[in-house]
Amino acid sequence: MARLTIIPDNTKIDFVGNRILAFAIDGLLVIATILSLWFQGLNLGIDFTGGVVIEASSSKPINFDEVREKIVALGFKDPTVQQFGDNKSLLVRIKPTSDVSGHEQEASVKIKTALGSDYTFKRVDAVGPKVSNELFQTGILATTLGVIMIGIYVAFRFEWQFGVSAVLATGHDVLVAVGLYSMLQFDFNLTSVAALLLLAGYSVNDTVVVFDRIRENRRLFKRMPFGDIINLSTNQTLSRTFLTSFTTALSVIPLLLFGGEVLFGFAATILWGIVVGTYSSVFVASCVLLYLPAMQMGQATDEKAGGVQA
Repeated sequence: MARLTIIPDNTKIDFVGNRILAFAIDGLLVIATILSLWFQGLNLGIDFTGGVVIEASSSKPINFDEVREKIVALGFKDPTVQQFGDNKSLLVRIKPTSDVSGHEQEASVKIKTALGSDYTFKRVDAVGPKVSNELFQTGILATTLGVIMIGIYVAFRFEWQFGVSAVLATGHDVLVAVGLYSMLQFDFNLTSVAALLLLAGYSVNDTVVVFDRIRENRRLFKRMPFGDIINLSTNQTLSRTFLTSFTTALSVIPLLLFGGEVLFGFAATILWGIVVGTYSSVFVASCVLLYLPAMQMGQATDEKAGGVQA
């Protein structure tokens, strides 16, 4: 039976020669992310803002204006009442105003009582402002430390230059994923932090595979220019990198299509992160090594040590 080949085994793509174009595309993504964060910011979910979120369904179509009027009559200003899926499901959000802060549990009980027994409550979240602020700070700290620890691991596993490149590439992937949350205004909550940490680990996995092949080829081909070694190593691992990303994406697509609105942002971020992470592993992480003088010196030292080994 013939083997299915998506990426040819002996590709000779000039990744190093096209690095300026790759960096330019990457730079546009980063600029778009920064601009979106500057002008739109993040649509912080209840985990990070506090307040009340209630997801409920009814056996009959819902009059959303009527529901909104009931909640306003309770004294809650500017509530968000929106359709959640079909016209028999709704999502209610109450912002952490002065009337709500510190009384989130009581507010959720009042809303449930006002809606009545016709509703089935699938989700009731009530988070205070102190807890939400701590969660937001902890989420940022966890993501930042995750990226730094990945860089430290790679630095010890290879050389410090590889660690610097891994931090830049992984940090870039996480930043661009945050940009997706900002551009599309997905709810940014604790699930989002989990998605970012997952992406950081996934991204560095592909990057380490390429780095490991670069290290092997530096020992085998000591007279080969470092740029050629990067091209050789990236081409040798290209099929593995693409197939890993492709199969991982296939496992995420069902979540995107059938996971509902709660998991849509999570799945979309993972899928976007797979694309961006694969791109950075192939075009960014390795080529950054060319701009670290110590790496060039290390290659020159290797050239003096002996001839080509096979």
